[in-house]
Amino acid sequence: MATRNVLWNYSKKIFTFGLIGLTASDSLASISVVRDDCVLVEKTCLVKYKFSHGDVVVFSSPSNHKEKHIKRIIALPGDWIGIRHCSDVRRIPEGHCWVEGDNPSSSMDSNSFGPIPLGLVKGRVTHIVWPPQRIGAVEKRIPSDRGQAF
Repeated sequence: MATRNVLWNYSKKIFTFGLIGLTASDSLASISVVRDDCVLVEKTCLVKYKFSHGDVVVFSSPSNHKEKHIKRIIALPGDWIGIRHCSDVRRIPEGHCWVEGDNPSSSMDSNSFGPIPLGLVKGRVTHIVWPPQRIGAVEKRIPSDRGQAF
C-alpha cells in the first residue's frame, strides 16, 4: 500500500492529466488544442525551467491566477522580439518568456499583457489525449510569420 502511494505521488509531480482546455482563451488551430480537450502536461520542465522556442505551455493568467491559458513560447529570456501590430522591438527580461496563440487575431497573449514570468508556467503540453479523433503529440514549432526571435 505504501509503495502505491509513493508511486502515485511521484506520478502527480511529473504528469498532470486533465481538462486543461476549459479555460483556454483561444485555440491553437494548427495543433487542434481547443476547449474541452484533455491534454497531457509534463512538469519535469519546471525543475530548471527547461523550455524551448515553440513549446506549447500551460500558464496562469497574469491578471487572474485562477485562469489557465495554453500558448506557444515564441521567445525566451535574453531574446529580442518584434511586437505584433506596432514597430516596437522588445528584449525579454530574465525569468520571463513571450507566449502567443496560433490565431493572432483573437489571442490574448504576450502581445496584450507583455512577457510572462516563468513562475506562472505550470507545464509543457505534450499530447492531446481526448477526444479520440485528435489523440496525438503536440508539435513544437514557431509560426512561420514570427520567424526566430533575435
